[in-house]
Amino acid sequence: MTSRALIILHPGFEEIEAVTPIDLLSRAGVDVVQASTGDELLVEGRSGITLRATHLLKNLVNDFFDVVIVPGGPGIAKLRNDPTLCNLLKRHSQQASLIACICAAPLLLLDAGLIEGISYTAHPSTAQELPSASTASIVIDGNYLTSSGAGTATEFGLALVQRLRGADCAIEIAQSICWRHTPIHPTYRNQQ
Repeated sequence: MTSRALIILHPGFEEIEAVTPIDLLSRAGVDVVQASTGDELLVEGRSGITLRATHLLKNLVNDFFDVVIVPGGPGIAKLRNDPTLCNLLKRHSQQASLIACICAAPLLLLDAGLIEGISYTAHPSTAQELPSASTASIVIDGNYLTSSGAGTATEFGLALVQRLRGADCAIEIAQSICWRHTPIHPTYRNQQ
């Protein structure tokens, strides 16, 4: 059965944090559903790059995904406490789906009441609200995968591949894109 991933595209998203996981998961054979938080499929990122979502988020609120991915960027500020997104994250957390947030997106875990008791990382700009964030590039704690920013997008994407498709698939993709670092995240290896 093919894994399904939902990636949230919001105005002002960090492009590399969205495109990299979309690309790497697609290479791994994961069905990646790209959802716009607005009423239009075209969504402009922080650097003016526009992506065309495959769906509107409001039409997917009752769907189930193996992972929900939220890229960061300045657009996160406008998503804070969004009831649709908070409820989506809570529902998927309750169903033991993977929740993956990068950069400033772990702030949405705070808003959804999901951050307490988990280890996580986030962009340094969130330190005032997320003082317990690790300085690690990736933190995996149970069904939560967090990453610190745009520079960690490839590692973040490969960690998602590893979680959904296994270590062998992550290694194969890492080699095919000439990724020089190990794609096997040691924290996750211990949880298998």
